[in-house]
Amino acid sequence: MREVDVLGVRVEMPSNQPIVLLREVAGDRYLPIWIGAVEATAIAFAQQGVVPPRPLTHDLMKDVLEATGNELTEVQITEVKGGVFFANLVFGSGTEVSARPSDSIALALRTGTRIVCAEDVLDEAGLAVPAEQEDEVERFREFLDHVTPEDFDAK
Repeated sequence: MREVDVLGVRVEMPSNQPIVLLREVAGDRYLPIWIGAVEATAIAFAQQGVVPPRPLTHDLMKDVLEATGNELTEVQITEVKGGVFFANLVFGSGTEVSARPSDSIALALRTGTRIVCAEDVLDEAGLAVPAEQEDEVERFREFLDHVTPEDFDAK
């Protein structure tokens, strides 16, 4: 497993489909995962520190974990089959629960939990970005700094 950072979410054109972009911490691969608009908003909220007046689903799950004394210790992106990604939530008790990567990432951002990705997933679906393309990645990061949750509203 390789640790990854969440760079952010964006809308892929022309399909108007949101993606979350992950980056390998100790490497040069990026992993784009297509996600739903609701999950994109949940990830963007977490990254921007937006606190809704009432808890959203991922906030509720974080509150339930805290109230019951359970700790989310790791989010694992485990496989990709036919373009569909799979993940596991790993708890301090050793229990693992299968989950969608988008929900797992949204929860990990709220709890400060590390996210790891299976090497074979990065091999299959990861994109290596040569140093000369880093300026394009920097433009993407700049875009992420200015994106708002409203950009993901279903039209």
